[in-house]
Amino acid sequence: MLITQNLSLVRILRSTWKVDLMMIFTCVATYYLHEYIVSRAIQIPATLATLLGTAIAFFVGFNNNQAYSRWWEARTIWGAIVNDSRSWTRNILYYTVPGELTIDELAALKKRIIFRQIAFIYALKESLRRNAEGYYKQFLSETDLEQVNKESNTANAILSLHAIDLQQLSQAHAIDEFRFVQFNTLISALTDHMGRSERIRNTVFPTSYIYFTRLFIWAFVIFLTLILADAVGGWSIVIGWIIGFIFHVTHQNGMGLMDPFDEISTGIPLNQICRTIEINLLQMLGEKDIPPPVQPINQEYYL
Repeated sequence: MLITQNLSLVRILRSTWKVDLMMIFTCVATYYLHEYIVSRAIQIPATLATLLGTAIAFFVGFNNNQAYSRWWEARTIWGAIVNDSRSWTRNILYYTVPGELTIDELAALKKRIIFRQIAFIYALKESLRRNAEGYYKQFLSETDLEQVNKESNTANAILSLHAIDLQQLSQAHAIDEFRFVQFNTLISALTDHMGRSERIRNTVFPTSYIYFTRLFIWAFVIFLTLILADAVGGWSIVIGWIIGFIFHVTHQNGMGLMDPFDEISTGIPLNQICRTIEINLLQMLGEKDIPPPVQPINQEYYL
């Protein structure tokens, strides 16, 4: 996620240089096509560029709105995961009593449950980003890890272990029925957040929208250069490139939000969010070995 209001020229060029070169080549080729072929055969009306530009603006605006909606929903989901993780930990720490357990048994169970919650958020992050770092494994006991490895959905398996320990707390009279319902509601909420995240990850943005928008932008650049060649001559190359660059970069910015869980500068900062949850939960538990916060890359963005 970008954290700066301004982008350096180097960063802009690094992300757009291929489009710039293709745009310039297209404008140059179109200009010479106009000079030697088109101008002798047909006169293209200027209204064509106006109509086509208006239509493309609607296409680009629609794509960007839909992409931003996906990005914002993903950010909202992970904001809720942060809150529910803190609530889950607070409830485990302060709303449980020994009951039929010893104080040491309850303390060990609390620690195991809270560590497992940290494992859940890291396992979900790895699933959404489709990598296998295995960072979550250090927060699971050998028994839990053996159980989790039996299932393909690691995050869901961890929530099942939460449910098993919740039942153990209830049977040991460490929580009453009212608090059992509260705890179960939090597990259900975490399951809902997980499912919504997976829906965004697994739902492909309609390819036709992306493909035809790009195709129409290139068509617009060609027609605009042809039309301007009659009025401004060789300057039509520069103007066509500038207008095309604006449309392409605007569309590209929207597409950068299309897959919010990708490990890119415009994606959701899952590394930062997960580390924040880890720090908060460990501090609530009273642990001394606290990892440092994630630092921004080049002071521009978090991953």
